Amino acid sequence: MDQPILVTGATGHTGRHVVAGLLAENVPVRALVRDPASAALPAGVDVVVGDLTDADAVARAAEGTAAAYLLWPGFDPTGAAATIAALAARTPRIVYVSASGAPEEPETVWGQVEAAVRSSAREWTFLRVTGLATNTLGWAEQVRSGVVRGPYGGATRSLVHERDVAATAVRALLDDGHDGHAYDVTGPEALPQSEQARLIGEAIGRPVRWEEQPEAEARAQLTVEMGADFAEAGMAAWSAMVDAPEPVSSDVEKVTGRRALTFAEWAREHADDFSTA
Repeated sequence: MDQPILVTGATGHTGRHVVAGLLAENVPVRALVRDPASAALPAGVDVVVGDLTDADAVARAAEGTAAAYLLWPGFDPTGAAATIAALAARTPRIVYVSASGAPEEPETVWGQVEAAVRSSAREWTFLRVTGLATNTLGWAEQVRSGVVRGPYGGATRSLVHERDVAATAVRALLDDGHDGHAYDVTGPEALPQSEQARLIGEAIGRPVRWEEQPEAEARAQLTVEMGADFAEAGMAAWSAMVDAPEPVSSDVEKVTGRRALTFAEWAREHADDFSTA
């Protein structure tokens, strides 16, 4: 392939693996980054400076590309329609990292971005992710103490390895046959949060247990850290997952041709991240 593929969020949890996967197949990569000084990208990546919410910057970055990996930043869809229109006018294929709840929640950022991509792009693929295993790195400090304290230890999630999201994206970016598909990108199993903590302990070679945090205390803490809307949404989602676990899909294996990586495998890969302050 002579034309580059545009990767947004190229230094993030999934984007850096998308970049690596494309380069491994000798595909030229272009990355849109806000701060080139802090963007530790591999040699050979064509860097375009700009913000994803700036439609003109996106237009410059997308010119002459074969496809684009789209990761919309944050929870605010403001500017998404203009950005996606600029992107779709210059690249024929968009692979968008969405969320598993997008179809049922069209008012969310994921639902709105999906609608804009669907109406603008010549070819589109959605990767509806349940949740990234890498988000549990937020427990790192608690893991080092041996106790993870949080609400709803019984909330059961099918967290996915970031490399599986990237591997699925690479196939959708490079191969035909994915146009118009919305894939459910999950891990191969659904585990309670308390079991996730235990498996992290197993990976680092030290016991880690879950301690249930009272709901009111957890809500107040989340409100301070993330805002009231996130706190309410997060608490409601975790509560629901106690009785209704997140679904497990075989789409990663269907698209990539290999089984999805387990949470235990993810934890072993990231053991040093939990063990080192």
